[in-house]
Amino acid sequence: MTDSFITSLIASLAGALANREALLARLHAEQTDAYRLFHGTTEGYPGLTVDRYGDLLLVQSFHSPLSAAALAALEVFYAGHSPSGEALTLVYNDRSQSNSRIGNTLPPEKLAAAMQPREVHEMGITYIVQGRHGGQDPWLFLDLRAARRRLMEEIPGKSLLNLFAYTCGAGIAAAKAGASFVVNVDFAESSLNVGKENARLNELTHRPRFIKSDAFAAMRQFSGIGQSEFVRGKRMPPFPKITARRFDCVFLDPPRYAKSPFGVVDLVNDYASVFKPALLCTTPGGTLVCTNNVAEVHREAWLDQLQRTASKAGRPIQAVEWILPEADFPSPDGQPPLKIVLLRV
Repeated sequence: MTDSFITSLIASLAGALANREALLARLHAEQTDAYRLFHGTTEGYPGLTVDRYGDLLLVQSFHSPLSAAALAALEVFYAGHSPSGEALTLVYNDRSQSNSRIGNTLPPEKLAAAMQPREVHEMGITYIVQGRHGGQDPWLFLDLRAARRRLMEEIPGKSLLNLFAYTCGAGIAAAKAGASFVVNVDFAESSLNVGKENARLNELTHRPRFIKSDAFAAMRQFSGIGQSEFVRGKRMPPFPKITARRFDCVFLDPPRYAKSPFGVVDLVNDYASVFKPALLCTTPGGTLVCTNNVAEVHREAWLDQLQRTASKAGRPIQAVEWILPEADFPSPDGQPPLKIVLLRV
């Protein structure tokens, strides 16, 4: 990478930081120290992201690796322009290989720093993160902050079912905001263990429940449809037995694609497969918050699919509210890749 590239990159980092000045002041005032400092897709360098998580500066490149010189210049820039004046530990993940797998090795002292659990804060809630861990994704998705914020406004005194809960960020936020009952469902025990640690780090009126289960098996049981132990003559994998109940609010944040013996998640071709059972777990008149993180899916086409599915299920959507990611994820055309919608059902 040439000197001109590095000069241009630093100028873009400075511009992005200046554009966030008002946002960062608001976030710091509400006890938030986790946010995106540079969103390369719309700020000049597609594939490059710079995130702050507490005292961690997480730099990731998804299209091509950063040169040692460019990374050093980036580190010097943020050392002199730390948003809150604190020293930040930089961890760099080159994820330009297939399936976004981390491809760069780190010297022992930097690897130890990357693997160190760190406490970060969002709206006064404490979460745990690591720069590197056994999985790929950060333990707290920053672009979902807007959804967690809206959920905290919605949930006091109500029950929540958090599906595809991952590390249970939405569930912990709901519990902190005064939810009457919270259930987090995910198939990965390692993710739920992070969620349990998140719960331990916060003073919560009610301890959330954590269920290790395929989401389809859980939704069918909660909705009252039931999950058979044999399907087409084949025994299904073991799954926890769950008593049927509906929830005032359901938070549905599925991955782009996933396949299991219980069902297929396909956000491009068949969102209805996860939306319908989630809808049936929602109390009539309740709230369903849905996400779709596939950039090529247009939000109006997606909403049309949700409305048609709800009507066929006899639970037509009564009201629609779009939730846009906050200003650290700028979208000049108003069509962010992550689509979030709150539905009154």
